Amino acid sequence: MKYIIILGDGMSDYPIERLGGKTPLMVANTPNIDDLCTKGRTGRLITIPKDMPPGSEVANLAVLGYDVHRVYQGRGVLEAASMGVELDPKDLAMRCNLICIEDKKIKNHSAGHITSVEAKVLIQRLNKELGSKKIQFYPGVSYRHLLVLKKGNNDIQCTPPHDVPGTPFLQVMVKATSKKGTKTADLLNDLIFSSQSILNVHPLNRNRKSEGKDPANSIWMWAPGYKPKMKTLQELFGIRGAVISAVDLINGLGVYAGMKVIPVEGATGLYDTNYEGKARAAVNALKEVDLVYLHIEASDEAGHEGDVDLKIKTIEYLDKRVVQTIMNETEEMEEEVAIAVLPDHPTPCEVRTHVHDPVPFIIYHPGEEPDGVDHYDEVSVEEGYYGTLEGEQFIKTLLSTDRSR
Repeated sequence: MKYIIILGDGMSDYPIERLGGKTPLMVANTPNIDDLCTKGRTGRLITIPKDMPPGSEVANLAVLGYDVHRVYQGRGVLEAASMGVELDPKDLAMRCNLICIEDKKIKNHSAGHITSVEAKVLIQRLNKELGSKKIQFYPGVSYRHLLVLKKGNNDIQCTPPHDVPGTPFLQVMVKATSKKGTKTADLLNDLIFSSQSILNVHPLNRNRKSEGKDPANSIWMWAPGYKPKMKTLQELFGIRGAVISAVDLINGLGVYAGMKVIPVEGATGLYDTNYEGKARAAVNALKEVDLVYLHIEASDEAGHEGDVDLKIKTIEYLDKRVVQTIMNETEEMEEEVAIAVLPDHPTPCEVRTHVHDPVPFIIYHPGEEPDGVDHYDEVSVEEGYYGTLEGEQFIKTLLSTDRSR
């Protein structure tokens, strides 16, 4: 048996008044996902413990079967792995966003989804002006970058910028949680202020403003952590894996999980990503590995923007341009392929950030009796065979050869 997990990041949502009290999943035209639903079994999955932040790093670790309380170290370290940045045990790595601040409030977490080419220019300038042997900036993708502090202290509280759009930035800057963290917190806040002085007058941002685009006029650090100690999927479950994603966080998780990271040309992490290319890459990877983790970011970004129509469109793109291809192609393969579909967490358009609620999932094992649920959404799966699972129970159920459960 081969396995593929199709993860639509942030795909689930809350009921929306203008959709008649329905969610984007409920109103989206998803004939292929619904077909998979009628053939498989469904349920809800708790991916994020109540005592942990509802971030993609926690949720995706859980989906892949890791004990998040034991291995979680923030998303910065995972992105460092994806970028090939080697960390010493005492290096504190963290996400460094390029964001847009307007009227002293966080307008958005992405600087208007700045391009990677533009962002690289800005991050390299910041590293030249603010970097040192102890402080290093590394350019990543679009607004997502990396900051590494030598011997930084992690007794600090950082606020993800996508959690607080519209909030005065001074209210949510880095705070020390102990005296040990004071020096690191002060340093990070100084870097934020210094970055604003540099970025506000940078010609690239002047050009962006003249073109009606949001300027990348500040950095914002969050999700700090140290190098994690994780077993590979081979060690945990005896399987070889591959990951396909446009997001450094997910690819870095794959590195630590011992998975093959497969790049796809044109993969952007947005609604314009190369859906077909990612689907084909996933099918091809199944010829070499046991499990493929296919991550699609677009719905999450739409949720963060609060764009209901775009979120519906991204779900429909996932259905037609990914799920349909994978279902058709895997049916022709000699070895049977189990298919799972789920989000990692909800990103409701109304609140524009991640929440702890359980997510709906489908697991299709060829030849297994379905549970009678014929439409995939947050409510329908409550009648599903699996009920509510938590954490590592999902992947163990997917990989299980015991169909009596």
